[in-house]
Amino acid sequence: MHPLLARRERLLLYLSGWAAIGILLTVLIAPGRFSWTDAAALILPVTMLYGFLSLSTWYLVRALPLQTVPGERLALIHMVSALLSSSALVLLLQSWAWVLRTAFGLLVTPSTADLRLLFGGGVLLYLLAVATHYLLAAFEHSRESERRSFEAQLLARDSELKALRAQVDPHFLFNSLNSISALTSADPAAARTMTERLAAFFRASVAAGRRELLTLGEELDLARRYLEIEQVRFGERLRVQITASDEARNCRVPPLVLQPVVENAVKHGIAHAVTGGCIDILGERQGSLLHVRVTNPVDPDAPPASGTSFGLQAVRDRLRAMAPKDATVDARLVDDRFIVDILLPATL
Repeated sequence: MHPLLARRERLLLYLSGWAAIGILLTVLIAPGRFSWTDAAALILPVTMLYGFLSLSTWYLVRALPLQTVPGERLALIHMVSALLSSSALVLLLQSWAWVLRTAFGLLVTPSTADLRLLFGGGVLLYLLAVATHYLLAAFEHSRESERRSFEAQLLARDSELKALRAQVDPHFLFNSLNSISALTSADPAAARTMTERLAAFFRASVAAGRRELLTLGEELDLARRYLEIEQVRFGERLRVQITASDEARNCRVPPLVLQPVVENAVKHGIAHAVTGGCIDILGERQGSLLHVRVTNPVDPDAPPASGTSFGLQAVRDRLRAMAPKDATVDARLVDDRFIVDILLPATL
């Protein structure tokens, strides 16, 4: 569809321009020969009709793009089209004058000078219409390029998020199966309980993974389910404290964004602490940002942890893909506590 016909505002603006041109031609032809009303009856309908006919230049412009058609050929085609179009304008004017004379008795026969003026004006108006449509084509091409670029960015981000999520899921399953394997010989009943909780957790996490965003409250519930699974293995050595305001719980986050952090807190914190400890999860709204902190104990005498970077890097990558400017992940060791601070926009 012609871009001017696609939106009413554009069409009204276009027709207003042609109405102004018709008034100008009326002013040039009327003085001393016709009354203003007779001149307007002759000129305005023809001008408006010519304006509609000039819309066809859009299709010629699309068929002859500036980037691919040689300049000489382009000029020749448009000049021939301008002469033909202007000749059609003169013929329209003469035919309309005959209709006015025979049907309404208006003696508004244009003179030779009027026809010459109209012919020259028709050529200029046609070339102006061509130039306008080339500008419109460039604008439409720019908008289409921006739209495609934006769609490509969305597809790339979606693919990146899916790839990162696909990395996290096997990572969690690997750790969980290791936990169950460790219990099968030492405490089969606990292993069975853990397996049931793991199945329930995966049902919930798969359903959550199909959604682009969760509330922090839902994400904290998934983290709690996971920690309940690990409590079967560690017993009283693993304690959990989750604190989040209602305002923070209603903020949206990527699904399973806390999972790698909580896994690391168990695997590299609780598992190496002889007396265990408490994993603290805090969620709070800080202006336009959501702050989530995960803290776990670290045994100072334990060997340095290895393999912790994957989980944190996965979280960083996912948040960078979702909100590259405002999301940050900071991890640090303070005394005997490992602290991970996650900041992200409160409304993704």
